[in-house]
Amino acid sequence: MIDDLYSARILRLAANLPHAGRLAAPDGTGERVAKLCGSRATVDVMMDADGRVADFAQDVKACALGQAAAGVLGESVIGATGQEIQTARDATLAMLKSGGEGPEGRFEGLRALKQVADSPARHASTLVAIEATLEAVERADGARRRVEG
Repeated sequence: MIDDLYSARILRLAANLPHAGRLAAPDGTGERVAKLCGSRATVDVMMDADGRVADFAQDVKACALGQAAAGVLGESVIGATGQEIQTARDATLAMLKSGGEGPEGRFEGLRALKQVADSPARHASTLVAIEATLEAVERADGARRRVEG
C-alpha cells in the first residue's frame, strides 16, 4: 500500500514545487497546518481586477503527499478565481472522504492523489496548500472590499 500511496507520479509532483517562496507585498496570505503530522503551507496571492489570482507564492513544509498537492496547485492556480479554488477544494475533499472523482478543469491534476482516500491520516496534509490558498484569496477579497467600501 505504501508503494501505491507514494507512486512515482506523486514523488515527481512533490519534487516540483512551482512558485516556491513568498511574495513581497501580497493582497492576501493564508496559512494552514495539519495538526496530526505538522505539515504546513503558507500562501501569498496577488489578485487582479477581475478577482483572479495574478501572482502566487507558496512556502510548503509537508510530506510527499502535501508537497504533491502543492505542486499541482502551483502549476494551475494563476488565473483561477476564488470560486474555482473552492470548487477544487470541495471536489478534492469529496474525493478523499466520500469516493468522489476529484476536481475537473484546471485542478484536475489533484486526481493523482485519489489513492490517499484510503489513508485518512494523510487527508489533512494533502489539503494544506489548497486550504491556505483559499484562505489567502478570501483575505485578499475581504481587503479589496474594505478599500472599495
